[in-house]
Amino acid sequence: MQTASDHQSSFQKLLEYEQRSLSASEEGPSEQERASNWSGVVFRVSDYKLTCGINEIQEILTLPPMTPVPGSKSWILGLANVRGNLVTVCDLYWYLTGVRSPITMRTRLLVVDLKQRPVGLLVDEVYGQRHFHTDEQAETERFEATEFTTFVKTEYASQQNRWGVLELSSLVSEATFLSGASQ
Repeated sequence: MQTASDHQSSFQKLLEYEQRSLSASEEGPSEQERASNWSGVVFRVSDYKLTCGINEIQEILTLPPMTPVPGSKSWILGLANVRGNLVTVCDLYWYLTGVRSPITMRTRLLVVDLKQRPVGLLVDEVYGQRHFHTDEQAETERFEATEFTTFVKTEYASQQNRWGVLELSSLVSEATFLSGASQ
């Protein structure tokens, strides 16, 4: 039979575990883990396998119903109401190449932030999340003669695939992307 001091001792031990747990979560990942791992969402646009930082993506959605926006560029497919927020839906491949992406059951929207406003980038397929080791990152030449040359400078190798890192900040700050109105 346990005595009051045994209960007190057990309770003290639980408090100690809680304090250690809280202090570990405040510290976050170790310096080595932060330096050696990079997490990204991996996806496909046409024949290009790409990734972007997981922290750059607000949401991944199936293609919602959209309302066309008169007077906008052709690559702006319309506005979608996503839980009360208006999201501008842009066809990424159409923007870069002038060729419209086919809409399939695998088509997804990557919702990103554009000056505090959500923008949905249409991509052909999302494969999920991958963790890359920073040693796997290298400069890429594969995208130099493509439409992605301005936005993909590095890539990660993972198993048999190579994923170009799409620099979303460069894309959403480009003047032609920001001016979606037709002329």
